[in-house]
Parts: sequence; structure tokens; C-alpha cells
Amino acid sequence: MPNIKSAIKRVELEKARMIKNAASKSFLRTTIRRFEESISTDSETAALALKKATRALDKASSKGLIHKNLAARKKSRLVKRFSKHFAQVG
Repeated sequence: MPNIKSAIKRVELEKARMIKNAASKSFLRTTIRRFEESISTDSETAALALKKATRALDKASSKGLIHKNLAARKKSRLVKRFSKHFAQVG
């Protein structure tokens, strides 16, 4: 533990940020997982889950939680899975 007052504040801020970032990443992973689970249901449910996952990825990249290229790659893959699955079914 640091002795300098400003360093102590930095440690406390880092802990708070770490907790917030962990919660945000968990939410992001949950929305993506919910989309993957909804693919087995109807296309409307999956489309709604895809929209939520895309929005969560955009928000995470805009806040600096993940890199913008990672968000773009994940969105592309999710849309590709959605299109592939429902093109075969529908």
C-alpha cells in the first residue's frame, strides 16, 4: 500500500474502475451469450437479441472497454451467424 496521499487515491480509483469494468464486460458477455442462445428460437427473438448485443458492443468500444476493431469483428461475426442460420431455416 502506498504512503503518499495521491497514490492512495489512485489505488482507490483503480479499484472502483476495475469493479465497474468487470461488471460492464460481464454484461457484454451476457448479451452475446443471450444472442447465441436465442438463435435456436425464432428469428424475431434472435433479431432483438442481435440488436442488444450490437448496441452493447458499440457502447463498450466507445467507452474504451474494448478496442473498436474487436467490436467490429464481433458484430460482423454475430450478424454472419444470424444470417447464415436464418437463411437456412427461413
